[in-house]
Amino acid sequence: MGRFQMVTTGRTNPSRGDGRSGPRSRAPLYAALDLGTNNCRLLMAVKNEDGSLRVVDGFSRIVRLGEGLAHTGRLSDPAMARAYQALTACAQRIEARQPLAVGCVATQACRIAKNGQTFLNRVKSDLGLSFNVITPEDEARLSVLGCASLLEPERDFAMIVDIGGGSTELSWVKPKEVLAGALDPPLIAWRSTPLGVVVVAEDEPEPESDLDVWYEALVARLADTIRAAGGAEELHAAFAQDRADIIGTSGTVTSLAGVYLDLPRYQRARVDGMWFDVAECRAVIKRLLHQTREERASNACIGKDRADLVVVGGAIFDAVLRVWPASRIRVADRGLREGVLMRLMAGA
Repeated sequence: MGRFQMVTTGRTNPSRGDGRSGPRSRAPLYAALDLGTNNCRLLMAVKNEDGSLRVVDGFSRIVRLGEGLAHTGRLSDPAMARAYQALTACAQRIEARQPLAVGCVATQACRIAKNGQTFLNRVKSDLGLSFNVITPEDEARLSVLGCASLLEPERDFAMIVDIGGGSTELSWVKPKEVLAGALDPPLIAWRSTPLGVVVVAEDEPEPESDLDVWYEALVARLADTIRAAGGAEELHAAFAQDRADIIGTSGTVTSLAGVYLDLPRYQRARVDGMWFDVAECRAVIKRLLHQTREERASNACIGKDRADLVVVGGAIFDAVLRVWPASRIRVADRGLREGVLMRLMAGA
């Protein structure tokens, strides 16, 4: 199962040692907490009889833990304060629900920050949350595992694209092999590139004018980086011949899908698993490009915290699609946290 290990908080209530979250939920409850470069996300779920997950509680907050990290090499005090506040809220939810086990994973920001482990040690001491700083490869595998149910078994290949705050992971798989049920899904290849929405937004801020020129130049540069990273070059023909699917798992992709659907508020049930025509996806990005940040922030599927990141995220995704062409993509409002939960449940 790679380097990921099950972590328990030691908070299980002795009177409910079976992990029950209440009288109406008899199955053991599990929690996955993902501390990323941009977001802090908690998901608590039970396992249904058919193997699917039933979400009991969730929490998500944009904390921008990696703000300024690329230039200083350290987590800033304001960024750590924001993350600590969000993690305190997560700890309170975990305390209230008493899950049987908790898996806490940290990704790019804590991987590369000089003071990343110091911050996580403080979180463990104060809040009782013990984090694993996972490798980029295991991050990719967990995202594949979490998205497995969206793979089409009759397709020859698939690529899972996970756009984070500090990096973007690309994973190429054979759907049938992943769907065979392994908790450490086999990858044909994987790549991690330092193209996260926070990092790129800081390096390539939106200009006041010439937006189309700026966007096209940005996508071209991002595509060059993705192309140079390589990975599964032998599969290019399969993608060009429409024998492979692309699954997009990130706040960027789900936000773009929500905007396309013109949802009055974000609805996971409408977005997760939908097929998104690439031409329509690009049209949404271009429409957002010419909106003000206030206009983007007023959209319930974006909000003020993502208003200055959604176009940059779209540019990263657009760059991926220029290197790996497809006519449509599948949107996943699932990924790393679901992968963590699946491993926790299997190891219980």
